[in-house]
Amino acid sequence: MYIIAPFLAWVIAGGLKYIINHVRYGNARERIGNGGFPSNHTTIMTTTVMLIGMEEGFSSAMFGLGVAITFIVIIDAAGLRRHVGRHARVINRMITDDERLRESMGHKPIEIVGGLVLGTLLALALSYGKALLLS
Repeated sequence: MYIIAPFLAWVIAGGLKYIINHVRYGNARERIGNGGFPSNHTTIMTTTVMLIGMEEGFSSAMFGLGVAITFIVIIDAAGLRRHVGRHARVINRMITDDERLRESMGHKPIEIVGGLVLGTLLALALSYGKALLLS
């Protein structure tokens, strides 16, 4: 399950992000990449870490380590990459060629919360599905 969880989270979060961008903007291909709802990075980490908590215990060392790494991922997604996107916006105003920098790099708080909720729901589904298969 621990090998499947990150891949499944990536596919589902990416698929949802594509659908949401298609509905909102019409052309989702131009918006593929970092940023957007839900946060792929947060979904991947949350799914895996919550599954560890459900299977190994929420007081296990692995769960604690996972929570710490998830915080680092969230801080990076919401902070550093948002600032990179802001810099790209300013640089794009100054350049005249066709190679514009991607401006949508980081995540807004709601996009991170979306990743946390989706990741938790996916972990619950994986844990529940595993329990059904073993019974």
